[in-house]
Amino acid sequence: MQASGKTAPAVTVIIPHLRNRPMLDACLDALGKTTFTDFSVLVVDNGGEDSDLSGLESRYPGVTVLSLLANAGYAGGCNAGLRQVSSPYVVFLNDDTVVEPEWLGCLVAGAESDPAVGALQPKILSLPERRQGRRVFDYAGAAGGLIDRLGYPYCLGRSFSGREEDAGQYDEPHDIFWASGVALFARREAVERLGGFEESFFMHMEEIDLCWRMLSHGYKVRSVPQSVVWHEGGASLAEGSPLKVYYNHRNALLMLLRNRSAAPLVALLPLRLALDAAAMLYYLAGGMGGVARAAQVARAFIDAMLMLPETFRQRWEIQRARTVSDRELFRDAPLSIFLSRRPAQPLARASQ
Repeated sequence: MQASGKTAPAVTVIIPHLRNRPMLDACLDALGKTTFTDFSVLVVDNGGEDSDLSGLESRYPGVTVLSLLANAGYAGGCNAGLRQVSSPYVVFLNDDTVVEPEWLGCLVAGAESDPAVGALQPKILSLPERRQGRRVFDYAGAAGGLIDRLGYPYCLGRSFSGREEDAGQYDEPHDIFWASGVALFARREAVERLGGFEESFFMHMEEIDLCWRMLSHGYKVRSVPQSVVWHEGGASLAEGSPLKVYYNHRNALLMLLRNRSAAPLVALLPLRLALDAAAMLYYLAGGMGGVARAAQVARAFIDAMLMLPETFRQRWEIQRARTVSDRELFRDAPLSIFLSRRPAQPLARASQ
């Protein structure tokens, strides 16, 4: 890990952080064992006046802290960090992760081997499962992200029935649709060219939106399973949290409206909205907790409608700049993960 103040390293690891110092310390301790040494670490403190990072830079001499006045979320925090760095590559890394020593060198090698690569994702495994002596894919990203034609994301190594154990079944690098924000390695110039993360998303789905725009501009997004990162999960919002339901539904709809081309959007949007309504009814059947989640689905739809003027302004810019058609991007995608029995498969173009 490079000390701050030296020549720009090959990689800057950007870690957005919000008031969980023990978790961050564990993350930084693991980063200190990384065998690839040409990197620096920038911690973006979203804690404002409630920061818990006193003494961090003295404990970790190779780490720099960027303090924000208020919580900008994952998207805003990552963008703020991005504006401070000049390295060819960046990694947007959650503070509830523990990396394996060889994780970064594998990612750099993958990017150096193909200048068309925009983003890479390591294999993401569950840290709580590791404590039980098991290698199980993490929910948030697993072995690489895919998407259906309706814009619902899913992952290799994760299904409705649960998460798979890692038995080497995804150990070949593959083209994927999106790389998880848990540990998203990216070419800095590609992220900057696309304007970074969409800050109105605040948290959840912003990395999928970014990767979708990368693919639309001709960049590749790939998995690098030789790189392994362990993820605690639920550090920001627990699974099933009403607020998490809100961000997932609102941002997924905004992402679809921004990125899908006109003809398929018009054709598929009614089915997409019907499935969202079905999700709300499903939540309603789940008692008081379900009522709270159903209310967040309704709130997400209302807020997405209120954001339509700005969303359609962004959409015009995104669609005008794209160089790859939806026909190409979605040629291997199922109509809907909710209606298809086909298991998740790597994209066919992975063999390129």
